[in-house]
Amino acid sequence: MADRKLPPLNALRAFEAAARQLSFTRAGEELHVTQAAISHQVKALEQWLGLALFRRRGRTNVLTENGQTYLAAVRESLDLLAVATDRLTKRQDSGVLTVTTLASFAAAWLLPRLGRFRVLHPDIDVRLSAGDEIVDFARDDVDVAIRYGDGHWSGVEVVPLMTEDLFPVCSPALRQGPRPLRRPEDLRHHTLLHDDMRETWRRWLLAAGVDGVDPDQGPGYNLSSLVIDAAVNGQGVALARSALVGDYLVSGRLIRLFDIQLPAEFAYYLVHPARALDHPKVRAFREWVLSEVQAEQSNAATARLTT
Repeated sequence: MADRKLPPLNALRAFEAAARQLSFTRAGEELHVTQAAISHQVKALEQWLGLALFRRRGRTNVLTENGQTYLAAVRESLDLLAVATDRLTKRQDSGVLTVTTLASFAAAWLLPRLGRFRVLHPDIDVRLSAGDEIVDFARDDVDVAIRYGDGHWSGVEVVPLMTEDLFPVCSPALRQGPRPLRRPEDLRHHTLLHDDMRETWRRWLLAAGVDGVDPDQGPGYNLSSLVIDAAVNGQGVALARSALVGDYLVSGRLIRLFDIQLPAEFAYYLVHPARALDHPKVRAFREWVLSEVQAEQSNAATARLTT
């Protein structure tokens, strides 16, 4: 039924309140309008229907037979609308929160921490979508994105999360093997692991002043997380991104080589529509992510002071 003939909602609300209270004055107090406004809405509804809903009995208004029949239907309809509205509102406040980010960042940083968010907010179910495409919040079913780039995206709110540095890492077993890695020049005896940006090894070797190491040799992977996994398995030396290997270094699965690092060109940002903060679930996720980043940075600073 696309062509519904429905009276104005305000008139229906005024009629339902007046019929329930049997008083235009009390209905006006309930709806925070004047008695005259209720009377005007009821008369407009009666004109729209072409029949009387109330009749005067002494100094009070009473429902006609038509009014009593109509009240039951109006009350049921308003109740259904209120329930649907309440469910929709609660879904925006809790329920499913869809977050999109790069697959490597999701695997190495976000996913291991999401359990803590779940403990704090058990009523919010995070749906994690991994990919490198830039989502359109107006078109895609996404609440929040964590993007990697220069931070210049129009039409959205952009919150800086973290910068990162690039430095070599490897498995502890590889460092203590037959070709120990004590100096950058020792890399000539080892396999270099690459992500899609192979030029980063060339930049790092140049910054380290190393000659005799082929920056292009070694296998490549399309995800930084795969490069990390290969390094953990002793398959070579990776030029790691600090934002992705913190947990690996703390656990000892990887060790950092040498004291030379490069600042990355881009950084991580939390991105969402400005109005998204009207929803508690988006505010909760934003506050949690920022607190996780702050805690990690504090721990890293403490570790530097104690070493």
